[in-house]
Order: sequence, then structure tokens, then C-alpha cells
Amino acid sequence: MEFKDYYETLGVSPGATADEIKKAYRKLARKYHPDVSKEPDAVARMTALNEANAVLSDPEKRGAYDRLAQEPRAQTEQDFRPPPHWDAGFEFADGAGGPAGTPGDYSDFFEQLFGRAAHSRGGPGRATQGEGSQRQQVRAQRGTDHHARIELDLADAYLGAERTLTLESAHQADDGSLARGERNLQVKIPQGVREGQLIRLAGQGSPGRGGAPAGDLFLEVLFKPNPLWRAEGRDVYQPLIVAPWEAALGALVEVGTPGGSVIEVTVPAGWKAGRKLRVKGRGIPGKQPGDLYLELHMALPTASTDAERAAYTTLAKAFPHFNARTAQGVQP
Repeated sequence: MEFKDYYETLGVSPGATADEIKKAYRKLARKYHPDVSKEPDAVARMTALNEANAVLSDPEKRGAYDRLAQEPRAQTEQDFRPPPHWDAGFEFADGAGGPAGTPGDYSDFFEQLFGRAAHSRGGPGRATQGEGSQRQQVRAQRGTDHHARIELDLADAYLGAERTLTLESAHQADDGSLARGERNLQVKIPQGVREGQLIRLAGQGSPGRGGAPAGDLFLEVLFKPNPLWRAEGRDVYQPLIVAPWEAALGALVEVGTPGGSVIEVTVPAGWKAGRKLRVKGRGIPGKQPGDLYLELHMALPTASTDAERAAYTTLAKAFPHFNARTAQGVQP
């Protein structure tokens, strides 16, 4: 996937105002609109212009895109992939960031950034259904809900926690420039929270109109990437490294869990590549807690001394017909 430089597409600088972006888009649209242009690539150019304008004319999309553009990357890189959870900590008003129904001919780059992630966001704020005339109902309107994705440690799901989270946002300033802001929130993380679950903070969205209540802020939970653990629903997977003799003969080993506890696990004799040990109820807590799956891997000790090298020699003699290149079910 190719990284899209939307500023270059419209021929404006990253500091361009909203009016400058609008003028640049209109000028290029008059040149490349398929109904009037004789350029051979008019359709493709117009599609690219529409995509760039869809991002840069929206302060929230533009702010999130600017943050992504600051990530280190090769300038000629054609196989660009957004970093995991690239938009975590960025606050969108409800429905912003590319609602469902975005033109399907936009690039994969746009879809990765503002299409798929936005499908979990809702529509516009709801009007209150209070008493009074139709005029009063129109005037009194509930504030728009906001959404943000947040990264947590898996341990927070096991134990629960209270965290200070910083959310970034973007809006258009009075002079048409892009203004950025941030706010800090004290958030209680409930024990047993799952990835993808929403934490609702009442009244933390946009203010209401005509005395109507403010919208809410919904925080979508993501777990920080960790080489030791990954979660799938309430189930948790982690590698378990064993020695060759433990794999062959079986062993009782101690294993640390994401919640900080240490448990004893029996490794069965006859280790095989890809084998998993299930520890029931040791996944993410809940009314029906998940399970912990230990994925077995084998570590080979280094032979540094004469005694250690002699041990490997003895092992080789004990298995004269074993050929590692043709052995089945053996993990490197």
C-alpha cells in the first residue's frame, strides 16, 4: 500500500488554511473533472483530488493524518502500513473519520485510515425528545457523542485500574488554520474489560444546545502490542519456553500470567510443534472468564564448556538415526 501525500496532491503546504485548501481543490477540479478535461488520466486524478480533499477539508481527519505523517517512514516506500493502533489517543466527534458509505473508489490507504476504523463510530448526535412544541425540540438538541481509541496494558483487564489518559483533537481555528488541542481524563478501567469494548464517559462529548445534555465520550479499548501476550476475546495466548528435556520427559514449570500471578503448569511428555496447553479460567476475568493458552516453544542451551559439548555428543550417539532435516513436527 502506497503512502498518500494529500498535501502534495492538492499542491498546498501542511500549514495551509481551510480557504487555501478549498481554492486549490476547486482549481484542480476544474482542470481534471472528467466532464470537461481532455487529460488521459482525468478520472484517476479527480478521484485522488476528491480523496485528498475529503481528508484535508475535515479538521479531525486532517489532524489524525498529520500525526500519522510524522511517523518515520521511507520517502519512497510503496508498501506502507500504518503502525498498530496509529490513531489511539485521537478524539473524533461522532461519525467523523470516514463514515460507512465513503466512496468505494478511494484508495486502500484511505480505507485503512478512515474507513474500517470508522465503522464502529455512530452517527450524529440525537435530538432530545422532551415536551413542548416542535420549535423547542429543534432548539434543544443533545450534544454530539465523541469517540477515541485508547491503549491499555493487558494487566489492566485482569486487575482493573485507574488511568490518566491524554486525548488529542483538532478543529478549525477562526483564521482557517488547523488548531490542535488535548485534554487529560481520569478513567476507571473496569476489571474484565475486553479489546474492542467501549467505556462510556457520560457528558464528556460536545455540549448540548438549548439546555439539552452534553454528548458522551466512548473509549474503545485496545491492548498494547506485547511479545508475551495477546488476547482474543477473553482468551489469552502466551509463549511457554521449555528445555529439550522438559519437552521430551515432561515437567512441572512455573508460569507468570498477565495479571501478575505465578501458576504451576504440567508440561506433558512428548512436546510437539504448535502444541498448546489450556489453563482453564486464567484468561481475562468475567462472569465466564477466558482461558489461558500456553504455546510451547523449545530453547536449546549453548554448549560453552567441555562438559556441555560432551553432553551433546552423548545425545547425538543416543539418536543415531535422527535426521533434523526430515523430522516431522519439529519446530526450529
